[in-house]
Amino acid sequence: MREILLAKLGEVVLKGLNRRGFEDVLLANIRRRVAAFGPFDVREAQSTVYVTPKEGADLDAAGERIAKVFGIATFSRACELPKDLGAICAGAAEYLNRELSAAGTFKVECRRSDKKFPYRSPEICARVGGYLQEKFPRLRVDVEHPGFTVRVEVRDFAAYVHGSARRGAGGIPVGTGGKAAVLISGGIDSPVAAWMMARRGVELTAVHFASPPYTSERAEQKAADLLRRVGEYAGRMTMFTVPFAKVQEEILARCPEEFFTVIMRRFMMRAAERIAVGQGCGALVTGESLGQVASQTLQAIACTDAAARMPVFRPLIGMDKVDIIALARRIGTYDLSILPYEDCCTVFTPRHPRTRPALEAVLRAEEPLDAEALLADCAARVKTTKIEPNR
Repeated sequence: MREILLAKLGEVVLKGLNRRGFEDVLLANIRRRVAAFGPFDVREAQSTVYVTPKEGADLDAAGERIAKVFGIATFSRACELPKDLGAICAGAAEYLNRELSAAGTFKVECRRSDKKFPYRSPEICARVGGYLQEKFPRLRVDVEHPGFTVRVEVRDFAAYVHGSARRGAGGIPVGTGGKAAVLISGGIDSPVAAWMMARRGVELTAVHFASPPYTSERAEQKAADLLRRVGEYAGRMTMFTVPFAKVQEEILARCPEEFFTVIMRRFMMRAAERIAVGQGCGALVTGESLGQVASQTLQAIACTDAAARMPVFRPLIGMDKVDIIALARRIGTYDLSILPYEDCCTVFTPRHPRTRPALEAVLRAEEPLDAEALLADCAARVKTTKIEPNR
């Protein structure tokens, strides 16, 4: 009796003529993500990915990794059995012995994908259920509210028996949605935004703004650690760290204080866009949520977007902070985000920022700045860090 992982495709099954391309990317992602845990055979048929371990492979670790691969709706550990009803009954009793021994009630569900199999699904359920009741006399059948559900799948290759399926990461495979550059801070929001875009198949490049000596190396390390956590889902990426203190000092010295934040954000967009173009990205991503702070009003966002030529995606724009925090906890970034290392966005915060700036006023306020010289200086001193996902 061989144990494997069965992973069910999610949104990919809704794709049309290009579905095969999505499936190929998904299989490549799974192979890459489980390779560290030994040799596996990974193949797809009938909207299901079969992850079969070879000698020396760690199925437990592979399962934990597959839980974070975008494109998978649910997955389960299952035993592979011959397509023989007697073998299925005996295999179910042996493989699920612990769960059935602990349960008071149960039911059997069956999916017969191989229509050549001589027994229909109701017959399989009845025969397997009767056999299990003989083996576990204390079990009672309860089809409405069972304590445990035995699932039987009769497929082209073999029959499979398993218990409850685990929820997968959902979404579509990373690498099918193009490339984008995410502006990553050390806060709660931007890592969640990065995760959400990766879930839509986007391959990420990260841009972090550092302001030494006003911010510490720990703040930059915190951003890298957050990306490693996101990378458990999104895969490897590159972080470009932009030295930003000089830009902020020039804005503070030459521009009205009330426009400091929106002008700073505009320079961030320009600097990030230059990196994004160089990396072949088609969009920028930020963690902004409408109305959360002074720079995230409709008017301020419009002024910020006017500085960029490529689209700016804000996946959190309509989310409540409580919901963002809940998602950060779920994906494992929250505890890192609340570490007390401030990022450059908290440096030189104005006392009374303009919350509804007009673009014309912002452009006039920027006139004393030599934007090209400042951006060229930033570009000349960018640091590159390769981010490998946490193992």
